[in-house]
Amino acid sequence: MTEQQRRPTLMDVAQAAGVSRALVSLVMRGAPGAAEPTRQRVLEAARNLGYRPDTRARLLRSNRTKLLGLSFSSSQPFHAEIVDAAYAAASARGYEIALSAVANNRPEARSIEALLDFGSEALVLIAPTLSNQDLDNYARQVPVVSLLRDSVGEAVDSVSSDDRAGVRMAVEHLTGLGHRRIVHVDGGTAISAEQRRAAFRAEMLRRGLQPVIVPGGPTEEDGLRAGRFLPAEMPSAVVAFNDRSALGILAGLREHGMKVPADVSVVGYDDSQFARLSYVQLSSISQDAPILAAAAVDRAVDRVEGDGPAASVIRTPHLVLRATTAAPGPACGTKS
Repeated sequence: MTEQQRRPTLMDVAQAAGVSRALVSLVMRGAPGAAEPTRQRVLEAARNLGYRPDTRARLLRSNRTKLLGLSFSSSQPFHAEIVDAAYAAASARGYEIALSAVANNRPEARSIEALLDFGSEALVLIAPTLSNQDLDNYARQVPVVSLLRDSVGEAVDSVSSDDRAGVRMAVEHLTGLGHRRIVHVDGGTAISAEQRRAAFRAEMLRRGLQPVIVPGGPTEEDGLRAGRFLPAEMPSAVVAFNDRSALGILAGLREHGMKVPADVSVVGYDDSQFARLSYVQLSSISQDAPILAAAAVDRAVDRVEGDGPAASVIRTPHLVLRATTAAPGPACGTKS
């Protein structure tokens, strides 16, 4: 950039007006402290130089941008539902939302740095995968709220759904229908996968049933692979890690000529838009996206506007019954 193209700075204005940079800053912000003749001289110098205040820089310096930064995964439909609900929750508190996606070739750290560059007063991170130390480092700059993950240390707020309660509801529903051979297709290394595995194992053992856990993952492809393997396990019911996995499980079972729920019942998790599709009608554990989003926004705003310590908020999910669960059919094995 040449000298002619370079954007004029506060220092340029200060030199042209023969005053200090600090005094120019006062004049440009409309703050008291400059005599009227001096103020006019500064404004004239700014006009002559074509100086324009850097709005973005001002936002970065401001403590009152009224902006909440929200990081989400572009590959997770349930995250999109939380984003939709977060807009309404933020508006109700007088704030706006800045979005930044975690996507292929765009890691979570870059997503968060962009939100900080926007001047976000607080961060709401949906299912963050960064280490507790990394999250703590960001929390030293602005309040941070982790949504859907609660193991985040003491410096970061968390809002999550009670995974143990959700899995218990799924198992209670299926055993209440008469199912005994119930399999859990887990979420691999995904956030909440370990909690749901442990909850499934505990709930099955509590009922005197054998917990069978099949390796899976959070995507349709993961569920499809598991669904192709499931007939070898001869389950009468499946609890999937999430709705996306459940969709793949349904496809895998169909490849083997098995009908849902006549041959196998399937319960998903999240109650996402996929579960509600008319041709799917998946029974699922609802995490109540609007409630989670509102709780996360409230924590973020409360931390911005107060000095209270970080806190953990846990919401109770509920079961939504649709067309993929029924009592075991004649062909289903019901023995434990």
